[in-house]
Amino acid sequence: MRVRVDGDKCQGHNRCYALAPDLFDVDDYGYAHELNDGVVPAGREEQARLAAANCPEFAITIEEDV
Repeated sequence: MRVRVDGDKCQGHNRCYALAPDLFDVDDYGYAHELNDGVVPAGREEQARLAAANCPEFAITIEEDV
């Protein structure tokens, strides 16, 4: 699984970072980006889904491994 943050949609609410600080980080202006090239470690999938579901701008997408 991978997460992606659309920088054009992100408005800096930081909910993703608050819910999953091991998957996301924020820059000096509060805009989020994914860590580790977006790779979600095993056991953190629910955290990634929760962060995506709580993004008010729908800036986070999840790519499931096939």
